[in-house]
Amino acid sequence: MLPIQHIQKGSHTANTGLALKTGLAFRPFFWLGAVFLLLSLALWSLFWQGSILVSPYGGMLWWHQHEMLFGFTAAIVAGFLLTAVQNWTGLPSLSGPPLFALVFLWLAARFLLLFPLGLPVALICAVDVLFLPLVALAVGRLVVKAKRWRNLIFVPVLLLYTAANIGLHYGQINRDPYLVQQSSYLAVWVVLSLIIILGGRVIPFFTSRALGVVIQAPAKWREVLVVVSTLAMSLLFFISMFGVVVPKILFAIALAFIVVLNFWRWLGWKLKKCWHEPLLWGLHLSYLFVIIGAFLWFFAVWNLLPTDYALHLLTVNGILGMILSMTARVSLGHTGRPIQALPGLGLALCGVFAAGVIRGPMLWVWPTAALGAYQISLILSALAFVWFVVYYTVPLWCVRVDGKPG
Repeated sequence: MLPIQHIQKGSHTANTGLALKTGLAFRPFFWLGAVFLLLSLALWSLFWQGSILVSPYGGMLWWHQHEMLFGFTAAIVAGFLLTAVQNWTGLPSLSGPPLFALVFLWLAARFLLLFPLGLPVALICAVDVLFLPLVALAVGRLVVKAKRWRNLIFVPVLLLYTAANIGLHYGQINRDPYLVQQSSYLAVWVVLSLIIILGGRVIPFFTSRALGVVIQAPAKWREVLVVVSTLAMSLLFFISMFGVVVPKILFAIALAFIVVLNFWRWLGWKLKKCWHEPLLWGLHLSYLFVIIGAFLWFFAVWNLLPTDYALHLLTVNGILGMILSMTARVSLGHTGRPIQALPGLGLALCGVFAAGVIRGPMLWVWPTAALGAYQISLILSALAFVWFVVYYTVPLWCVRVDGKPG
């Protein structure tokens, strides 16, 4: 077995210059996304306590829903894809002024949605909606130039993500709660599609590399069905955005394939060998919660339990857990630091997983505890990302300790 490297004293101080000119997209988007999440959770908590400090575009309920999906999550997605595409293609990704401009656009959208300043709705929407197509353009341009066609799938996925954002805005403008709901569901499943597609690539790779074990690649037909079934859920919600009544059986079939095929996939990733390393088991368990959340959604399709319970298990345990696990690892590897969990990562991950269970399935058996559950869930999620900001601000804003660009 290959030992996981240990962090040596002083390794973080080899080079303390700021990584501004050559830094890749993961640096600003991971850090700003985490800080923005903390701000959003604080405002959301105050809202539930009856203290409304701001009057955001769309109102607090719409703003919270939108900003979790298109503020925080979209920043992490952009940071990851714009960094990964350089590895996939061997071509330089966004850095310097072009990256600064994209970051500024993201920041401008966050500001205008929180403080509309009486500006025209069309302007606010345009600033917000433009971000994801530009990310798709930046990714697609490099993929096409390098002819790495396998990775072109991320362009239509990002465009579906954009469609969900447009639908959420259009639903808010027209006071159409059904469109807002279906658009938000589409956004969630697009992000889950990214987790499933990317997770199938990187989780077994990270695991085999860290443990020195061989993880057998699954049959190609299974991997094709995994991707097709996941994207099918997104497409069904995309169709429903236009008022088309999609038969429940189609959602149920897609969910059944998602649960069975992804669980089969997950069983081959050797979780039992990973319990000593949070950077590994965090990824594995987050992916498992995606499967469990899809399983619960299957029952929600038939009205056997509220969709909200499945939704929050997916968004908190699945998406938030995967984001914390992935950013914690990527931020070490891409800054030239030893890939070993920093102190407290295990507790932070347990906090996120507990937050999702408390906010979702626990309310099924203890519905009278809703308000307290919301607050506890918010606190646990916030503490996890306070940990991330404390431990990763220096690595994310300083140049690589090995002196390499990135």
